[in-house]
Amino acid sequence: MRVGLYPGTFDPITLGHIDIIRRAATLVDRLVIGVAINRDKGPLFTLEDRVAMIEAESRGLSAQTGTEIVVHPFENLLIDCARDVGAQVIVRGLRAVADFEYEYQMVGMNRVLDDSIETVFLMAEARHQAIASKLVKEIARLGGDVSKFVTPAVNTALKERMGAR
Repeated sequence: MRVGLYPGTFDPITLGHIDIIRRAATLVDRLVIGVAINRDKGPLFTLEDRVAMIEAESRGLSAQTGTEIVVHPFENLLIDCARDVGAQVIVRGLRAVADFEYEYQMVGMNRVLDDSIETVFLMAEARHQAIASKLVKEIARLGGDVSKFVTPAVNTALKERMGAR
């Protein structure tokens, strides 16, 4: 069984993330969405909220692709999480060259830690390349419309969290 791990903070999950999940699910038999517990980033949504949003948004993708999609919170090293879930592949989404430079360093470090786990990069579709959770949160915080960047359910959650404007 081919197992892939798609890690991130997903604070919140965006259409860009969903695009990568959908496409990654066609490459593996089981896709684990690793939700990073990163207290340093000061997430807007709790871990439980992020997990629930991802589970809700990925349910239909699992049915569409026939791939088992599970959500797995983690707080350890990414490579250790990959081992924990039995992943042979780490899936990373790229939006721009700046993403690649950071990811390139991460792959190098992960290969030293465990060279049996490959990293696969998927470019976000052109219409999703500008979407970043950080920017979505900022637009929402300032009362802007983020409906083009997130699903209706996530949009509602953002409005509730930010206090409807």
